[in-house]
Amino acid sequence: MAIEAQLDQIMQAAVTQRASDVYWLPTSDGYQILLQAAGKLQSLLQVSTETAHQLINHIKYRSNMAISDHRRPQLGAMTLVVEQQTLNLRISAVGDFLDRESLVVRLLYEGQGASLHYLVAEQRHQLSRLMHHTGLILFSGPMGAGKTSTMYDLVREVGEQRLVMTIEDPVEIYEPQFLQLQVNPPAHMAYTDLLKVGLRHHPDIFIIGEIRDAETAQIAVQAALSGHLVLSTIHARGVYGIAPRLAQLGVEPEVLQQALTAMSYQRLVPLTDGSLATIFDVVTMPNELTTAPTQMMTRKWGQLIDEQLAAGRLDNETAHQLKEA
Repeated sequence: MAIEAQLDQIMQAAVTQRASDVYWLPTSDGYQILLQAAGKLQSLLQVSTETAHQLINHIKYRSNMAISDHRRPQLGAMTLVVEQQTLNLRISAVGDFLDRESLVVRLLYEGQGASLHYLVAEQRHQLSRLMHHTGLILFSGPMGAGKTSTMYDLVREVGEQRLVMTIEDPVEIYEPQFLQLQVNPPAHMAYTDLLKVGLRHHPDIFIIGEIRDAETAQIAVQAALSGHLVLSTIHARGVYGIAPRLAQLGVEPEVLQQALTAMSYQRLVPLTDGSLATIFDVVTMPNELTTAPTQMMTRKWGQLIDEQLAAGRLDNETAHQLKEA
């Protein structure tokens, strides 16, 4: 099979499973190709080292990366049409200590927010009502849980009447009605640079791809305090891990209490009918936003899981995994 046709076949399998990433990883006797879908890493197929190198080189060529360099970290981008759907792909390649190159392809689906399915309809209404507030709303959850899709889905409802600016690395969803900025550090367009410029445009709503350092955290908080609605993601193990994470980034508890409107943890889960849906653990009560309980999740999280298990939407294994989050 021609290399281009084999790549199309791999990417079609990824799209069918709504994968967020495709991995080419070396093994002792070849390469394994893995898919990251619904927060789980699963094997797609094994290929020979020769075939893997041909696939990797083809992707690197189309992504304007150096084909001859198999050790140094490289980043690239390309587009691919699969099943009449245009995919924006972000490529990352690096070699290990044995000079065996690995490659990861991140799939960015156009209009992916439209396919978002909420397991509990009331949670969608609860989050939607927050779009009429100001302040900082933070979303946490594992990679591939759909945090960016959730933010876009919620803001679209109010975006026609309000100026929305997004700052992302990279822009994951193309939305014509938003002003979308993409991080580019070599061009002096880091998160903090774009946030400072963005504030001068006086947007009503900011979507910040991720709060990953102290300076970004401080500017996001200041934007929230100055009357903007700011939505962003942050790494935390559970909804009650968000405030301590911001404290690690230097946000004072008193300041955070004024800025924070809501925080959410979400998971993309497989249902018993074979589909996928998103479930949330949301905190909006002022006295809970900046507290640091010993547990990571609210009591409501466990109740929601039990309700969905009893209704037959979740199986026992999935429910157990969610409770262990």
